[in-house]
Amino acid sequence: MNIAIVFLVIYFVAMALIGVWTVKKSSGGTEEYLLGGRSLGPAVTALRLQSSSMSGYMFLGAGSLGHTQGYFGMWYALGDLGGGILNLSVLGRRMRKLSQILGSVSSIEYLEDRYESKWIRLVAAPIALGGLFLYVLSQFIAGGSGLASVTGLDFKYALAIAIGVIVLYTFLGGYLAVAYTDFVQAIVMLIGMIWILIATLQAVGGLTKGNTAVGEQNQNLLTMWGADLQYRGEWGLILGAVLVFSIGYLGWPHVVVSHMAMKKPSVARAAGVYSMLFNILFIPAPYIIGTMSILLLPGLADSEQAVFEVAKLVLPNFAVGIVMAAVMAAIMSTADALLLQASTIAAQDIFGRFVIKDMTERQMVWISRGMVLLLAFGGFVLAIWQPPTVLGLALFATTILGSAFVPAYVCAVWWKKANAVGALASMIVGSTVAVGWDVSGLADQLSTDPMVAGIIASTTAMIVGSLLTQKSHPVSPRVLEAISATASLTPVKARNDDPKAMQLAREFPQHTEEKS
Repeated sequence: MNIAIVFLVIYFVAMALIGVWTVKKSSGGTEEYLLGGRSLGPAVTALRLQSSSMSGYMFLGAGSLGHTQGYFGMWYALGDLGGGILNLSVLGRRMRKLSQILGSVSSIEYLEDRYESKWIRLVAAPIALGGLFLYVLSQFIAGGSGLASVTGLDFKYALAIAIGVIVLYTFLGGYLAVAYTDFVQAIVMLIGMIWILIATLQAVGGLTKGNTAVGEQNQNLLTMWGADLQYRGEWGLILGAVLVFSIGYLGWPHVVVSHMAMKKPSVARAAGVYSMLFNILFIPAPYIIGTMSILLLPGLADSEQAVFEVAKLVLPNFAVGIVMAAVMAAIMSTADALLLQASTIAAQDIFGRFVIKDMTERQMVWISRGMVLLLAFGGFVLAIWQPPTVLGLALFATTILGSAFVPAYVCAVWWKKANAVGALASMIVGSTVAVGWDVSGLADQLSTDPMVAGIIASTTAMIVGSLLTQKSHPVSPRVLEAISATASLTPVKARNDDPKAMQLAREFPQHTEEKS
């Protein structure tokens, strides 16, 4: 394992150096720190979006599902395959334009600017912060577990190392560091996962022979209905599995902010192609590896270690380090995005909006960096306690975020009648139903996934709330004009009557008029 550890050390150093490099590249302002100066091209946009949404779930949760439930996990994979291109197609170009016209620099500020109410930010920020923190907690646990598995270190020391590297480059370089490290990490993830898959299939004699052997143990594992066929006909639960990584992550603040950071609106089209290619190659692999691990690791005590243990079994010693770098890449690429977005919401959307209203750019950047450290420390302390499984925690957090924010982000650019009342009702009802559904056990009683219940509730609340209050809370002509501009192919121009947008135009003139 010494060679594996050397590879991991080299990888960690490389990520830290990218953070140092981005410090020199960045001007240090709010726009640069939070959105990388809106300068990212299609490849970085696509792979940053995909890697920040994949997370340690793909190496722990997906493998665990395969090991315990066979091909049932492919329902999650089906939704995930088109998630990236759906996100970029539905929101990409339009959100990029609207955020620029309105002068928004954070995903929550964007909602307040679109729906024109401070209550939007007051409600959205705590919901987003809570969901993001739960999600980053799951990534910390995954990172500590993975590093401990390979190095033999005690979990708490492995956890401290993993968090330390993530915090270092996120603290230094902000969004630009997160974007470029996520780009590199997506490539490492892809190479590592394909390598494990090929070696796994070779070890079991090929996919057909492997499936035959799995079927001899339990034929049900070759179906998509679970080891005991417990999901047969449970379409409410299956729909939730499909939705959580497809429709659901249209509402993840740390993912949709990728649209706002694109160099120009047209980047979304090419990014969609990169996203689809990455997903086709990457997503099915961990579910297949997990299923084949039934043959290779018959006595495995912890199913979330399936991919780790298979890698150590089927790969040569030197390759384990590379693969472990891929595992850490999946975890770190999500954790850094979550940390940055959570710290942004805490600093910009809560502290800066309601506590220090005349905060300077320099103060905002340093408060955001301070929040990175505080959130990381809080996550470390909680992760030491080993809360629920990575799979359970990740799905719970993403269900809350998706249920709360999907209608708000989608309707922001697609429905001119969507107003502040509808958005507030949608976020409150969606998050409440999702949490209540999960905690109360209604998911099992009614065979309906919390994501399905949450999305239906939040969408209904958005429509009903907006339609009932069109006269009392009309959408302003300014916002209506901005929404219309997102649908056209004309150049984007900041409005002369919008102080925030004009300040942005003065600071970044190369981005204020560009064809989509």
